[in-house]
Amino acid sequence: MHILNYNQQLPIYSLEPDDITGNKHFRVYNYEGSLPNQSELLIPHRKDHFLFVFIRRAGSRQWIDMVPYILKDNTVYFSGPNQIIVKEEFEKLWSTGIAFTNEFLSFQENASLSKLPLIQNLYNGHELLLKEADVNFVEDMLAKINAEYQNPSEWQQRMLAAYLTVLLTYLSRLYTKQFKDNGTSVDKLLLQQFQAKINECFRELHEVGDYASLLHISAGHLSEVVKTQSGKPAIKHIHERLVLEARRLLFHTHNSLKEIAFDLGFADASYFNRFFKRETGVTPAEYRANIRKMYR
Repeated sequence: MHILNYNQQLPIYSLEPDDITGNKHFRVYNYEGSLPNQSELLIPHRKDHFLFVFIRRAGSRQWIDMVPYILKDNTVYFSGPNQIIVKEEFEKLWSTGIAFTNEFLSFQENASLSKLPLIQNLYNGHELLLKEADVNFVEDMLAKINAEYQNPSEWQQRMLAAYLTVLLTYLSRLYTKQFKDNGTSVDKLLLQQFQAKINECFRELHEVGDYASLLHISAGHLSEVVKTQSGKPAIKHIHERLVLEARRLLFHTHNSLKEIAFDLGFADASYFNRFFKRETGVTPAEYRANIRKMYR
């Protein structure tokens, strides 16, 4: 095992063709109460392709560009090439995912897709909330895509491209409605700057006031803006980042609890132990034993 530093070059995962089509540029994933690829657990990485996933049922959490998302039912999540992804925990998953590469978008019949708001993602969104009518539409299109995907023929690629165009165009309309009204504001930019600073300094700085000083504003103003924009107290953002890194070190290294506590900037192991249990409900030792038993 080794420690993977976020400042080092992260692994890039390519789209792997399946046994159905052998297509290196387009793939459909279906999970029916099964676990995703466990080798990605708590490993920060990038993908070299686009990924759109309709979550029917899940409860786990993942991070996209160091923003945490608790996966909601009947919701679409999406990411593009080279964004940093960390899957913090795995639970049984019911979902359908569609992955495709930039090369797929360069094909003549798919050229228009690259211009869609959802693909360009100008608002840097990754979670698309759906109403009941939207869920029905998405389910219908995914059923059509799945049926075509399972039956290779000379028309398959054209049919898949046509269905995908309709689906992503529909989702682009929802994307524009959802994110345009929440356009980039001074307060939203401040939240993004705060999150970026946490990712840079979470080992050394554990207090909201420390980050307020870095951003040249008062701690009170930072706390107010962060709570309004994210729905969570500013200190919670700091704690979540510390817990993510602690989980990664507990799972992927043999470092002692004392070494992990020191690496994360805690004065002693007992304080780290109390912090981790308060945030997760289990001690670091219990978490390490449970997760290794589950995934090894």
